[in-house]
Amino acid sequence: MPQEDERIALFLDYENLAIGARDGLGVTPFDFGPIADALAERGRVVVRRAYADWSGFDEDRRLLARAQVELIEIPQRMGASRKNAADIKMAVDAVQLAFERGFVTTFAIGTGDSDFTPLVHKLRELDKRVIGIGVQSSTSALLPPACDEFLFYDRLPGVEPSQQPRPRGRGGRGRQPAAASAGVPTVAAAPPSGPESAPPASNDQVATAPPAGAPARGPVTVPSFSSGGPPVAVTVDEPVADAADQDVGALVARTLAGLQRHADGPVLASRLKRAILRKDPTFDEADHGFRGFRELLRHLESERTVTLADGAAQGDPEVTFPSGDSADDQAFRLLVDVVAGLGEPQLSGLKNQLRKRVPDFSEKRYGFNSFLSFAKAARARGLLAMEWDDDAGDYLLRTPS
Repeated sequence: MPQEDERIALFLDYENLAIGARDGLGVTPFDFGPIADALAERGRVVVRRAYADWSGFDEDRRLLARAQVELIEIPQRMGASRKNAADIKMAVDAVQLAFERGFVTTFAIGTGDSDFTPLVHKLRELDKRVIGIGVQSSTSALLPPACDEFLFYDRLPGVEPSQQPRPRGRGGRGRQPAAASAGVPTVAAAPPSGPESAPPASNDQVATAPPAGAPARGPVTVPSFSSGGPPVAVTVDEPVADAADQDVGALVARTLAGLQRHADGPVLASRLKRAILRKDPTFDEADHGFRGFRELLRHLESERTVTLADGAAQGDPEVTFPSGDSADDQAFRLLVDVVAGLGEPQLSGLKNQLRKRVPDFSEKRYGFNSFLSFAKAARARGLLAMEWDDDAGDYLLRTPS
């Protein structure tokens, strides 16, 4: 029998995440999309709650409304600790949900604050799996080892910082930055080394797009619940996206790559489609001219985007990326040719140079969530040399000598 999907409850200490991403990565407003995608690859998110004093996060409220996140208002009061009020409210709600909703198997706690470590211990004591999510520069070293899995927001596919990540200074209630060490449990991606952890400094890479896991569906009204007042409605009026404009090959490849990173076994077509629907509930292969999902996969196989093999059950094939001289190899050859022609170009603007040769080029079609990841994959294969340059504030690429 296929393994049943995890049912996930997400709780966000939003101020901790948003301020950490702003100060440590230069990302503002906070992009919820990478978190939504990472959790969609792990299971079905049945609860989404974010806690903050929303008076200071107007743009964030609209982005979270698109993602169907319930906004819990923690108003600022004179003479009271608003920070502790938010922490207590979030911890109480999480424990209450653990007792009242036995079907919830996993809790995702978005914060870097070590004050939530006792909550993590209690949830695990109740036989719940706990996934932590935090910005590395503002995450306490005490929190990741307490979780079953910890995802550093900086390393999630789709996060495009606009400045070099910097370590957290002293202060912040005595927390120290979390280190990616052997004592930390499973982390979302391989830890960067040396100057590679520094992203290109480009203003056009600030994450301001709508969350990838929350397609626009027209007018959306999401209640914001205050701990001491009536609900406040947040209305977002967005046009419905045209499915025909979406690159379905990129969506399938990106989702398959995410599942392969976290799956214990082969990725079956049925599991792949469930993950795609969690990312985009409006997905329908008929919108792209296919009568069924298997027909879409066969089409992508003919384009060498994926490879199909017989699965354990008839009619549910295994889906993998092709090996040998695949579309990936052609994309890497294109990158190497462009870099060789330019000499030693910066990473910023290099994608536009590739599109001058192949107008519809997208690294997402090959399973990479960002152009930076695509370039690093070329370096890992020995096709390019790539180093961070402090003077340029960007990566410099060149062909190996």
